[in-house]
Amino acid sequence: MASIKISFSNTKGEQLAARLDMPVNQHPHTFAVFAHCFTCNKNLTAVRNISRALNQAGIAVFRFDFTGLGESEGDFADTNFTSNVEDLVTACEYVAENYQAPELIIGHSLGGAAVICTADKVESIQAIATIGAPFAPKHVSHLIASKAEEIEETGEAEVNIGGRSFRVKKQFLEDILEQSLKEKLQRMRKALLILHSPQDRTVEVENAAKLYQAAHHPKSFVSLNGADHLLSKKKDSRYVGTMIANWAERYISIPEKEKLNSNQQVVVRLGEDGFTSEVMVRHHALTADEPASVGGNDFGPTPYELVSAGLGACTAMTIQMYARRKKWRIEEVIVYVDHKKDHAMDCENCDDPKSKVDVFERTIELKSDLNEEQIQRILEIADKCPVHRTLHSEVEVRTKLGRV
Repeated sequence: MASIKISFSNTKGEQLAARLDMPVNQHPHTFAVFAHCFTCNKNLTAVRNISRALNQAGIAVFRFDFTGLGESEGDFADTNFTSNVEDLVTACEYVAENYQAPELIIGHSLGGAAVICTADKVESIQAIATIGAPFAPKHVSHLIASKAEEIEETGEAEVNIGGRSFRVKKQFLEDILEQSLKEKLQRMRKALLILHSPQDRTVEVENAAKLYQAAHHPKSFVSLNGADHLLSKKKDSRYVGTMIANWAERYISIPEKEKLNSNQQVVVRLGEDGFTSEVMVRHHALTADEPASVGGNDFGPTPYELVSAGLGACTAMTIQMYARRKKWRIEEVIVYVDHKKDHAMDCENCDDPKSKVDVFERTIELKSDLNEEQIQRILEIADKCPVHRTLHSEVEVRTKLGRV
C-alpha cells in the first residue's frame, strides 16, 4: 500500500489530516472515502487493513481525521454529527477536485451513519458500505449518559470515552437527537451494503436490521460473525475490506479492457503512457514496469528482473528434479539472483564501455542433510539448468511485424 499524506481545509478553514492509500500494482479505477468511528481516527488498525484489501482490488482509499480528532485541527467540543457530515462532503469534494470523483463511501460505527447522510449530498457516490453502524446517531448518547445531567445544567462536561477525555457540549446532544436516517434511506436510491456482527456489544445487530428494512434495493447484508465492534482481529477487518471490494464491483465504474489473449507463449501490451506493461504467459497474467526513477510506475518487475526470476526459478526446479531422481532429500531450495553490467574478467580494454557484459550473480541456499560431495554435485547441476544454458548460448531473436 502506497500512502500519501494530505492536508485539506474544512468549511471553517481548519486543516484536516488525511491519508490517500493507493494500489501498489496499478492505477486506481475507483476512489473511496472512509469515515472512522466516533472519537477514533484514520490510523485505527482496522481502517488500515480494510484500506489494504480495497487497494488490492484497484480502489484508492481517502481516510481522514474529523475536526478536532487525531492530527486534524479544531476543537472536538465544537463539533457534532452535522459537522462530521460537512467534513465528509468536503473530503469528497477534495478527492473529486484533485483526483477523481469518489464513487464509494465507507463508514464505521457513527461514521456509518454519517456516510449515509453524505451520500445523499454527493452525486458521484454510487455505493455505500456501513460497518457496525447505528440506525440513529443518538445511539452514541449512551456513551455520555453519565454526564448528561451535567451537560444539561452547565452546557458542557468532560467525558471519558475509550480511556480518553473529550469535552462535550450541549449542542452535540441536541444535534444527534435531531438526526434521522430513516427518511434519508427511504429517499435514497443508491446501493447499500450493511456489515454487522451479531456479537457487537457496542452497537447491537438490531440496528443493522432497521437500516436494512428502511433502505430500498439494491441493499445487502453481511454478518460479521465472531467480530467485535472495533474489528480488532486482523482477519475480520481484512474480510470486511475484501467483501466491500467484491460487492462494490457491481455498482462502481470499472473501465472494461479487451482481454489480452494470444496463441503464442507470451504476449505483452503497453499503451501510450509510462512503461507499465500487461504480460500474459499462457493463461497467467503478470505486470512488467520500470522504477519511478526512470519514468515508470514501479507496478511490477523490470524486464531484466523477470529474466533473473526465470533463471532463479529454473535453477531451483532443476536442483529439485535432480535431487528427487537421486532420492536426495532437499527440504527447501532458495535461489538469490542479482543482475548488473560489469567488465568481462578477461577484457583487453576495460575502459571501453562496450567491454561490459551482463552478469547474473546467483546464490543458492539448500535446506538439507546432504554431504559435501553431494552439495558440489548439486552446484554443478545448477549450472546445467536450461535457462542458464540459454543465457550462455548463441541466441537469435527473429522479429516480424504483425497486424493489429
